[in-house]
Amino acid sequence: MYAAARYLPLGDCALLIEFGNTINPTANRKVISLDQAIARAGIKGIEETVPTYRSLLVRYDPTKIAYGQLIARVKDLEDTMEKSSPEAIGRVVTIPVVYGGEYGPDLGFVAQCHGLAEEQVVKLHSGQKYRVYMLGFVAGFPYMGEVADEIATPRLETPRVKVPAGSVGIAEKQTGIYSCEAPGGWRIIGRTPLRLFNPHQEPPTLLEPGDIVTFEPISENAFKASIEEQTR
Repeated sequence: MYAAARYLPLGDCALLIEFGNTINPTANRKVISLDQAIARAGIKGIEETVPTYRSLLVRYDPTKIAYGQLIARVKDLEDTMEKSSPEAIGRVVTIPVVYGGEYGPDLGFVAQCHGLAEEQVVKLHSGQKYRVYMLGFVAGFPYMGEVADEIATPRLETPRVKVPAGSVGIAEKQTGIYSCEAPGGWRIIGRTPLRLFNPHQEPPTLLEPGDIVTFEPISENAFKASIEEQTR
């Protein structure tokens, strides 16, 4: 059964809907289920929704729908969710990754930090299924969880100025993939040849909140072959 959401105004054209105050799969499923329900309802005046770990931002045009009307419509959808108990089920997406070396400069540190061999870190990281909680930071960057306790590692004390697109990193219990070159402080353990963000495609992001991600270790040759294939 769904716990009641908390509705908060953000300025004069946005509504924030919170499900609890902790990050967990249950809260995130509620966020995504409500986001999907709003999309299906096609409520006039809603311009954009942004799902996060435990909250949903709804941006709207106050000249087309009043704040009170918006809350009433969204609460009706929430009540329907509570009665039907929907499950927000995403796709299962496999991400190929070449671990270590120039592609994963922090793999050795993560291994040393936990008294493991690099191969064990790779096995633990690729042996989990990860939920995409949200996209953020830069377009298409997926925040995913949770990594095994044995390899949960703090961020860099000083972020790198440039992290290559496709870099796979760890930050505490989270794992993520840099969708484009950007500054960042995550511990980089590998890189995928897949392109996570392409503004010329629809949808522009490879992953969406609610998707389940698995990582598949590949060789450097396979990585290079995939890159070459994409540039032909």
